[in-house]
Amino acid sequence: MNPLINITDLSKSYGNKHVLDKIELSVYPGQILGLVGPNGAGKSTCLHALLGLTSYTGDIQVNGYSPNKQRIKMLNDVAYISDVAVLPKWLKVKEALEYMQGVHPNFNFEKAKAFLAKTNISQSAKVKTLSKGMVTQLHLALILAVDAKVLILDEPTLGLDILTRRQFYKHLLEDFYTEEKCIVVTTHQIEEIENILTDVAFIQEGRIAVNANCEELLNRYQLLAVDNEFLVQASALKPLYINSMMGLHSMLIDTQILPENFPPLSEMGKVQTPSLADIFVGLMSPNEIQNQSVVSEPKTEGESI
Repeated sequence: MNPLINITDLSKSYGNKHVLDKIELSVYPGQILGLVGPNGAGKSTCLHALLGLTSYTGDIQVNGYSPNKQRIKMLNDVAYISDVAVLPKWLKVKEALEYMQGVHPNFNFEKAKAFLAKTNISQSAKVKTLSKGMVTQLHLALILAVDAKVLILDEPTLGLDILTRRQFYKHLLEDFYTEEKCIVVTTHQIEEIENILTDVAFIQEGRIAVNANCEELLNRYQLLAVDNEFLVQASALKPLYINSMMGLHSMLIDTQILPENFPPLSEMGKVQTPSLADIFVGLMSPNEIQNQSVVSEPKTEGESI
């Protein structure tokens, strides 16, 4: 199977500042890849290079096209939602749909109407009368109605309330995602998207630190909670971090480095599957191991996606 996105030796600099440093990344049909990193890690710059919005060195192929040399052909198969949905305030909803139908050969007018029918957005309404969440829904309708093979999302739910965020990702899976397409979504809040991802790439200071299948990553690491009785024994396992509170110590353990024939971790305390947020903190903050409050708080029912 050929990748829909293939990035080789991608680099980008502004003067002496290296924003991207030899990025290697492939995304295949059926994958939902989370490109996750702190602010300023290079996430948006990487996506801008994918979309042909910035110059770069290295090679990028999106569905077989180069963003720099074949951008118009490439964009027939690519849809993009940025962190800010910008639409002219004087534009009516129906006019936005008609405009997209006129400029994009793969836009499905009826599909966009069907999507908007699930919302309370009137086709006669002007953009200036819509709330921020409704503008995002309109933007999503315009994009999801494009029969694209690749969908790029750059912090798509930034500033939206939790209900709108949940609806956004629900529609994304129901109305766009198929095994023939791929989605790349960037965020610095991995807990926002971890339940929909198939794969994740952690980026830090312009470099890909981790690129893995989510299920394999979650199976590799475990959260171990021990009391003082087993603290020394558990600390010898080289946890990625230790969070100590009220005599209980939570540790992120890499099971692949456990000594051979080591007894089950459950004999020392309570074992849980970590979240991707836990693993991200453990892998991306290796110098802050002791006594850091970095274990992600349990989500309430309303915060799951």
